[in-house]
Amino acid sequence: MKKEEKQRPIVVSSHDIQLDSNYVRWIYDVKQRFRNTQIGAAVKVNSEQLLFNWKMGRDLVVRKAEDIWGSGIVEQVSLDLQNEFPEAKGFSARNLWSMKKWYSFYALAPESYGLLQNLSERINSDSIKLHQVGAEIAESENKKLHQVGAEMSFPTVFGFVPWRHHVEIISRCKSVEEALFYVQKTIEEGLSRSALIDIIKADLYHNFGAAITNFSERLPVVQGKLAQQIMKDTYDLSFVSLPRGYDENALEEALEKNITQFLLELGTGFAFVGRQKEIVVSGKTRKIDMLFYHIRLRCYIVVELKAVSFEPEFAGKLNFYVNAVDELIRTPDDNSTIGLLICKDKDKTEVQWAFQGIQTPMGVASYDNIRLQEIQTQLPTSEQIQQRISLAEEEFRMRKQDNQK
Repeated sequence: MKKEEKQRPIVVSSHDIQLDSNYVRWIYDVKQRFRNTQIGAAVKVNSEQLLFNWKMGRDLVVRKAEDIWGSGIVEQVSLDLQNEFPEAKGFSARNLWSMKKWYSFYALAPESYGLLQNLSERINSDSIKLHQVGAEIAESENKKLHQVGAEMSFPTVFGFVPWRHHVEIISRCKSVEEALFYVQKTIEEGLSRSALIDIIKADLYHNFGAAITNFSERLPVVQGKLAQQIMKDTYDLSFVSLPRGYDENALEEALEKNITQFLLELGTGFAFVGRQKEIVVSGKTRKIDMLFYHIRLRCYIVVELKAVSFEPEFAGKLNFYVNAVDELIRTPDDNSTIGLLICKDKDKTEVQWAFQGIQTPMGVASYDNIRLQEIQTQLPTSEQIQQRISLAEEEFRMRKQDNQK
């Protein structure tokens, strides 16, 4: 499950092709069906291995191995297993300790059961057929494990996340709720381990869904909650490199050139429609910075970029573009268009006051971490220029004298 594949933008083979929201939804469904066939076998293999790791961690906890056999028992178990299965990987003492920590992290937390139930329901609602794989494992392995002591059954949803991802999550997260947030992001976006580490370091858990919006007032409850969840307070544009003093056009161009990375940063479900999308209103041509379609929200998202801090008049312009897309592009099958303004910085009070009286759903976020290109001037100083002129004149006189001899 590669995140780059899930978020790859649509490639248009001809300028004569006019892609609409129906095509975006259909091709997304086709890709998703094929992707599900690809990952099915891999998920089953991964689930079996994770089930072993879960049981191993459970045994070390439930059997109170260290109390019974001594503090070095984990190292002894490691030696015994490596001796019996010399070609197998994963039996290092460090890995066994991780198994114990993994089981303890969830099994000993009273809130785990409810949170895991909610996560499984959310994942299932997104058409990932967890129950198919989980049912097969349950029949062969009996994951209930007879509820011995503090024992907790193996969460089927974990089978969609590689082991090393689990280790990183429990090592870096402070609560079960935070950990399961990253489990869900890994499943939904097919995060690599390095990508997972990056978003944990960026504290996406506390940043996600924190954009300033009016969604709760301007969208139906279910759509409003989902829209709020997908919007970030701050977008990490560290994949972009721009010169100092860059403007909106340079920022747009850089994001278009790095559209795959930008889609990854926006999150699951975004499909790129185009940059500088032309719309004609009352005979005048207007251009939208960037236009996206969101699969889960089933709506267009107008993205306006500003290389400066938020100004109240920006909201009015974004409102105009959202209304224009609703009138000129949106089909009866699409939900209301959403506007997203991404600017260099923002003040919460200014944004909230600017939203008053606006009927269209919109949000304001900021961006950071753009890499600024250092421009090193190579021009000589006036003194250096005069010195070079003097040297050149002296060299010319010397050559002239030599030629006269």
